[in-house]
Amino acid sequence: MSLDLTETDTLVVGAGQAGVAMSEHLGKLGIPHLVLERHRIAERWRSERWDSLVANGPAWHDRFPGMEFPGYGPDEFVTKEDVADYFVAYAKMINAPIRTGVEVKRVVRQPGQPGFLVETSEGSIRAQRVVAATGPFQRPLIPVIAPQDAGLTQIHSAQYHNPEQLPEGAVLVVGSGSSGVQIADELQRAGRQVYLSVGAHDRPPRSYRGRDFVWWLGVLGAWDAAATEPGKEHVTIAVSGARGGHTVDFRALGHQGITLVGVTQGFENGVARFAPDLADNIARGDDNLRQMLDAADAYIARHGLDLPEEPEARRRLADPACVTHPLLSLDLAQAGVRTIVWATGFTVDYGWLQVDALDANGKPRHQRGVSSEPGVYFLGLPWLSRRGSTFIWGVWHDAKYIADHIATQRKYGAYRAAPERSVAAQANAKEITA
Repeated sequence: MSLDLTETDTLVVGAGQAGVAMSEHLGKLGIPHLVLERHRIAERWRSERWDSLVANGPAWHDRFPGMEFPGYGPDEFVTKEDVADYFVAYAKMINAPIRTGVEVKRVVRQPGQPGFLVETSEGSIRAQRVVAATGPFQRPLIPVIAPQDAGLTQIHSAQYHNPEQLPEGAVLVVGSGSSGVQIADELQRAGRQVYLSVGAHDRPPRSYRGRDFVWWLGVLGAWDAAATEPGKEHVTIAVSGARGGHTVDFRALGHQGITLVGVTQGFENGVARFAPDLADNIARGDDNLRQMLDAADAYIARHGLDLPEEPEARRRLADPACVTHPLLSLDLAQAGVRTIVWATGFTVDYGWLQVDALDANGKPRHQRGVSSEPGVYFLGLPWLSRRGSTFIWGVWHDAKYIADHIATQRKYGAYRAAPERSVAAQANAKEITA
């Protein structure tokens, strides 16, 4: 069915966790809206994640308030397919007006009148407001240092699904966040020789003294931090929900058989070059772990909690040989490396949003999701309002704030001054007596 000339108050672009959350809050406030999704609901969970991925937070925490994950205990980690199914079921529960298979191609402000004209693959829509709920994982980012070598298979983590999809041979995984660590671990357990390029990272404990790290971040107020610490804007978090959940230990990965290397600096004539920063990066990750353990211990003492001590959480394995004698270069052909997996994150892509809401680099200008362009909103981005903004529960709360803002603006827009009310009343009276 064509959307041509459809009108709505608020158009939501994207039906992942952000779009579904936005729809719930708009619906509760009685705000007419439409959600457009170019693929399926929560498509990226299905097709842009590896097969064995599970949520990085336990089921009791990483969900919307209105529905639990069916079939999972509170401390279990939900598979990616079940996460996607959860959002489909949630959208059905709240009767979200979602149209799938519709791509938004262009949004422009209507000249001389309020609102926006939205061009889609199924026709045009007029909307008073537009919420960009496409999230942070829009375009896979592969650094410019990637080698121009036709003999190498190079994929982003968004295209990685399982070890069997890769050609035989060793693999270089670039990136030490949750994705890079879990992919490297899976490949090594599948019998591959793996080189893992480790950069700056935070390394929280999966759990400590009987509480998951998401609980600790909550009671310590870290989820509500309004801004990242200076110098940590691009620091990744290494934590895993795989195999029931565990604390990431890079030394353990080295002893397991993964060859750790420093930050990948470039490639020349088939040779990869690595920075001499591996030990320092691991040490800084250790400091982050210790800081969180210290904060947790202090919290327990301050509140008199009866939680079991866990001294083994502070024990450190001996440095594996790849840390004490790090590789600074690697001849890829000689090492049998035939694949590079770039676990190097994503960047946003708002080429379709042709309004004054982006800076010179194409990044949104906003305050808590309220754009510099009146009537345009952003949702699902990192640090939109706080540290937890990109998490399932965090985006739900951000969506509530934006929906409340929209409701307030609608009230202002509906205001009529006394002369206007008098004219409207006279017109109504004439219609009644006619």
